[in-house]
Amino acid sequence: MQDHARSPLDDFVELPPEEMKAAALRFLERMRTRHSIRDFSDRPVAREVIEACIGAAGLAPSGANHQPWHFAAISSVAVKRRVREAAEAEERAFYDGKAGETWLSDLAPLGTDASKPFLETAPWLIAIFAQKKGGIGEDGAAKNYYVTESVGIATGFLIAALHHAGLACLTHTPAPMTFLNGICGRPEWEKPFLLLVVGYPADEATVPDHARVKKPISKIASWL
Repeated sequence: MQDHARSPLDDFVELPPEEMKAAALRFLERMRTRHSIRDFSDRPVAREVIEACIGAAGLAPSGANHQPWHFAAISSVAVKRRVREAAEAEERAFYDGKAGETWLSDLAPLGTDASKPFLETAPWLIAIFAQKKGGIGEDGAAKNYYVTESVGIATGFLIAALHHAGLACLTHTPAPMTFLNGICGRPEWEKPFLLLVVGYPADEATVPDHARVKKPISKIASWL
């Protein structure tokens, strides 16, 4: 068996039990204030903040440590306009019947429609791509493993990091999203995973009451 180099785990920080509990509860309460919004301010956000949050996302675990993700951070006014135009074209088809009555009925309490002005208003869009192949070297050939799971975990890291930094975001998934490959200059073997809209809430931002209804711990966890 090939002997692979290892190094000591010298940066793990263990907390005393009471401090651990307090830290967990603080994080829970902090995440209770995370909401998806659709009304964004055009106030600028420094690239360094977005870069640090993406850096945190890049620390997520992944299959065989292949890190099968790419984050295209968009702040250009012209590029955001192209994204909006392409996304709204797909959304019009969605709301004009492609989605089906049941899906549209389930979306109704959220008040969504085909108009997506936030794609231009928000200072940042982050297009997240899942790399179907490529490995660490991104050679376009090596096999990647558990791609969807890995990119989903990294996206969760990113959303938590953005909220921790004091920013709001919205997960946006027009279908299909293949237009993002061309706009962002990404290869065909990368699949758009989702589009994250990032910035500050507008002064008039609201959260649908329906979106505040979360399943209690008794419904989402079991103890064996």
